[in-house]
Amino acid sequence: MYRLTYLSGSFKVKGYLAYPDGFHFHAEDLKDRLRSHFGTGDLPVTELACCIRRETRDIRSHKWPVFIYCRGGIGKVGSVKTDWLEQISTIGRHLVFAPCYRGAEGGEGRDEFGGNDREDVLSAYRFLESLPFVDANRITVMGFSRGAVNAALTAVHMANVRKLVLWGGVSDLAQTYEERIDLRRMLKRVVGGTPVRKPEAFRSRSPLYVADQFKCPVLIMHGTEDVQVDYLHGINMYHKLLENGVNADLHRYEGCGHHLPQAVHVHAIQRMFDWINK
Repeated sequence: MYRLTYLSGSFKVKGYLAYPDGFHFHAEDLKDRLRSHFGTGDLPVTELACCIRRETRDIRSHKWPVFIYCRGGIGKVGSVKTDWLEQISTIGRHLVFAPCYRGAEGGEGRDEFGGNDREDVLSAYRFLESLPFVDANRITVMGFSRGAVNAALTAVHMANVRKLVLWGGVSDLAQTYEERIDLRRMLKRVVGGTPVRKPEAFRSRSPLYVADQFKCPVLIMHGTEDVQVDYLHGINMYHKLLENGVNADLHRYEGCGHHLPQAVHVHAIQRMFDWINK
């Protein structure tokens, strides 16, 4: 697994890249790819973990599907869960990338909760599909919690997204503003006001209002007892997708909250990849 720096517009931002167990791509080779794609050599790469197996094969021996994991939260809250990256790359046998978003983990710029930070995901997407060992026709984007905003907007702007997963995802940011009193101050700051004063800013960050623009199948995963992102976000999104003729599925986790119990979480990842690989 690597922590790397890449360009999003004029900002240097951070992200994590994980390979399936048993495969490897040297840091220097990754730096060369970053330099070639972004036109600058000042993009550090740090190796965080090696494959469990010592006898690793070069990642370039295959064309790999990609899974982009859009984290939840903002800043240090809800930062990229590296254990999720390991589980996803191992269970799903995908190359996995997770943008940290601008302003997080030493990255430049300011997170706007689905505003200009959407470019952090789009830039990563373009870099990943440029890699010679990536199958650009098999890129799945998943958004967890607030990450559903960034994931949904990526699916709208990148025509070849194969599948979209919204896991415990925000579907209507104005609804989140009403439900989460503890988030109102932050949302007013990063979005620029309240839903009443800035209705378009909230709508533009709400997957519910771009449901008619998806060209790929969509999976909704949600716990029925989620108190951080109410279950209604998932249900409303699912029905909106069906109304718009989008191929949609729902994985409902009865009695579960925002974060699933570990055993259920691992099962949910396997079930998710069963859907992705159909």
